[in-house]
Amino acid sequence: MRRRISELPYFERWFIIASILGVVLGLVTVAFYELLSIFTDLFINDIIGMSFPLPIGEGGTLSFVFHASRYYLIPVVTALGGLITGLIVYTLAPEAAGSGIDDSIRAFHYRQGNIRWIVSPIKIVASAITLGSGGSGGDEGPAAQYSASLGSTVLNLLGLPPEDRRRAAAVGIGAGIGIIFKTPIGGSLLASEILYKRDLEPDVIYPALITSAIGYTIFGLFTGFQPIFGYYLVPFNPLRLPMYAVIGVVTGLLAILYVKSLEGTEELFKKMKGVPNYLKPAIGGAIAGLIALIAPEVLSTGEGWINLLEYGKFSSFYSPILPIIALLVLLPFLKIIATSFTVSSGGSAGVFIPGLFIGAFVGGDLGLIFHHFFPNIASSIAPFIIIGMVSFFAAAGKVPLSVLIMVTEMTGSLQLLPGAMIAVAISYLVSGNYTIYPAQLNTRRESPAHKSEYEIPVLDRIKVSSCELKKLMLRLNDTVENAKKLMEDNLVMSLPVVNDNMEFIGIVYFRDIEKANPNDPIAKYITVGTPYVTPSSNLLHAIDVMNYYRTRWVAVVEGCKPKCKFLGVLTLEAIDEAYKRELKTLRS
Repeated sequence: MRRRISELPYFERWFIIASILGVVLGLVTVAFYELLSIFTDLFINDIIGMSFPLPIGEGGTLSFVFHASRYYLIPVVTALGGLITGLIVYTLAPEAAGSGIDDSIRAFHYRQGNIRWIVSPIKIVASAITLGSGGSGGDEGPAAQYSASLGSTVLNLLGLPPEDRRRAAAVGIGAGIGIIFKTPIGGSLLASEILYKRDLEPDVIYPALITSAIGYTIFGLFTGFQPIFGYYLVPFNPLRLPMYAVIGVVTGLLAILYVKSLEGTEELFKKMKGVPNYLKPAIGGAIAGLIALIAPEVLSTGEGWINLLEYGKFSSFYSPILPIIALLVLLPFLKIIATSFTVSSGGSAGVFIPGLFIGAFVGGDLGLIFHHFFPNIASSIAPFIIIGMVSFFAAAGKVPLSVLIMVTEMTGSLQLLPGAMIAVAISYLVSGNYTIYPAQLNTRRESPAHKSEYEIPVLDRIKVSSCELKKLMLRLNDTVENAKKLMEDNLVMSLPVVNDNMEFIGIVYFRDIEKANPNDPIAKYITVGTPYVTPSSNLLHAIDVMNYYRTRWVAVVEGCKPKCKFLGVLTLEAIDEAYKRELKTLRS
């Protein structure tokens, strides 16, 4: 079976592999979802006695009322979840710490897609504990890493080559996110886009489509097929386009802050040399929990709060010390800090959903301002919330195309695409090269996975000047008889012609003198305007010229027309010798 699969053409082979991956990832994502619900019930509902809003697509309602029986236990529970996570991760699979997407991207570029099988179960359990105990993060990072690990494992079991395993890891990243977000189309495109800042990996789109579709179908059978944030139809209004552009600028700048916060917090924990790694997620969790005492909205993924904001349910928000306006303004910054301490300390959670949360509240805040000054144009803040989500994460994650599709799938708001495209283009530009995924490379050319495709050919390295030239030529006063003899002696069907000053004139071909008078001067049969190369030309160009004119040599000259000084002819034998010398040098 392994041999038969590996021998199939690309599309047939990957239809089979992607179908297998779709079934596996769909079932495992259901298991992760259920385990996360179990730990959320244990830590949030039972120990803290706190209610938690869910998004509409996961059974949430818009009549949410916040309460917490043991509010003071929030930092204790988040610290406990971080401690358990740290013990599990740093004992069994340290690469499962943090978001997980970055390690999966590195596996694609540097390890031929090889990810240990144990990463998958460890990531599932550790992430369910981190998020279930209230750690600020997303469930998409874990889904991406355990899916990439499963993709790598399945390909190893099938005995397929490293090239296929590398693709399977990329497919896992995108499909895992697409399945848990119920965005199969966006997830398929994400598999191709998330590997680079300025490029795509086209080979993985086809298998990712199949894997995402099958996995989404299985996951939807258990959780429903409604978009996560429900259906929110917003009519298009071109007068809002300048407002969306402003959102693009602001989210682009905040994306830089988000990246710097994650990186800075990670450096802070690295400097804690005396603290064991397994304790660091507990410290990060405790700090996130202390922030949650000011604003419990920062806990866990926060998807339900996005939905409440979208529908203007401000009375559902809660803070023991902040008025509602101050809370809405500070929430993006508090979420950045809480997520940085949760994830950058080694807690097992993603940074995608927090990015949507941050963008949503930035968009909501700006939407309130626009509504105040332009109530007729900005009659609702919902469009600005959705645009904020799209533009913020497109900038932070360097995935503009896939996020446009994903947020459209998550909200059902196709009418917002023109405005979202403008905001995304601006935020992507403003944020520059800053990214929350440091393992991303700029383009395919920089990836070791594509080294052979972009490596300069050996013949392109060697210049004509490094080859031995042959003084093979005719002079203007030579006869046809002399030309024929010289061609026969050297086994060639043409020869260069020079004048008394050794300037290249043209070429005499055997076909033109075959039936000519032996005593005729060859000047009558010269073909002018014929090709040549210079000492600075490379051998690849020289061979191209020979192939085009079907000769075994090419004239080498220096200087410019009409006075090109003839240096000799470069033969295929000379090229072969130079090639062998260069190979020997490279191998040594």
